[in-house]
Amino acid sequence: MENIDYIIVGDGYAGMFLAHQFIKHGKSFRLFSENKKGASHVSAGIVNPVVLKRFNTFWLAMEQITELKSTLSEIETYTGSNYLVEQPIHRIFHDEKEKELWQKKSQKEELLPFLNLNFTDEEGFKNPFGTGKVNHSARLNVEAFFSDMFRYLENENYLIKERFDYNELNVENHTYQNFKFKKIIFCEGTGVLENPYFKDIPIYPNKGHHLTVELSKPIPKGITIKKKHFLFPKNPTEYYYGGTYDRETKDLEINTSAVEQLQKGLEEFYPDEYTIKEIHFGFRPTVKDRRPIIGNHHQYKDVLVFNGLGARGILNGNYFAKELFEYIDKNQSLSVEVDIKRFVDE
Repeated sequence: MENIDYIIVGDGYAGMFLAHQFIKHGKSFRLFSENKKGASHVSAGIVNPVVLKRFNTFWLAMEQITELKSTLSEIETYTGSNYLVEQPIHRIFHDEKEKELWQKKSQKEELLPFLNLNFTDEEGFKNPFGTGKVNHSARLNVEAFFSDMFRYLENENYLIKERFDYNELNVENHTYQNFKFKKIIFCEGTGVLENPYFKDIPIYPNKGHHLTVELSKPIPKGITIKKKHFLFPKNPTEYYYGGTYDRETKDLEINTSAVEQLQKGLEEFYPDEYTIKEIHFGFRPTVKDRRPIIGNHHQYKDVLVFNGLGARGILNGNYFAKELFEYIDKNQSLSVEVDIKRFVDE
């Protein structure tokens, strides 16, 4: 029997950023990965402090971005790369009213750091009312981030590539297979709905599609374009475009209506020919109050959950992985806004 501090079940943003905390603080752990792509792995990786439908910000936006930059610098010390891509979002205005709303909202104290008033008319796509730049926005190189993290975890013997078997978990003895652990943390995204310990937490799958497209004419370099969805370069010839939001559809198939929605959205502003190379989808784990769910099982206090990161998986995952670590290792309190007890006490 091998003694370790922690077991992580799940390999998305929640699991990876929590693994970083354990690496940073010299803790022994194993991360169980099914070795298949989930919502995090096919996500856009957008780092965005503004809700771009009505130009609002959200809880802890600047704090989360600051913390993310710090974490990525720490990760760079052992992977050799920094995955933050400084390509700010340029939001295409639908009409003059939207531009006026942007100007009005930019005067609010909480939005002052984010809404840039130096509007631009970009070449290469239709934007007759101009675009607004979101300060402090960027994106994560998702593919490189996960590829390098998996490689590091495997090389350091932290990674176990197999489906976690709940039947082999003995929560009373703190054992799983040949491991004896202090605490186990489930970071499974929508997979938590099959977890016998946390299947009743209010996680709602939100299906999102995106396209990989080849554009006949390139868009301006160094920016991420947003009108209805995000468009940015993945490599010299291919672009990411997406993603959709669907709270109703639960099937594991590509949905034609979602693809048509994306095509229509792209054609609204991209005037030239394009080719769809790939179609991907995933299920985001969302919560009605738009806050993550973190905390202990009501009976087994060393069994924990870290879930509900929603569409802001990178920012929520990184920021609250640190808070979770301080909770389980340093006995600090969880923020009431994310504590699982907010549902237990209802």
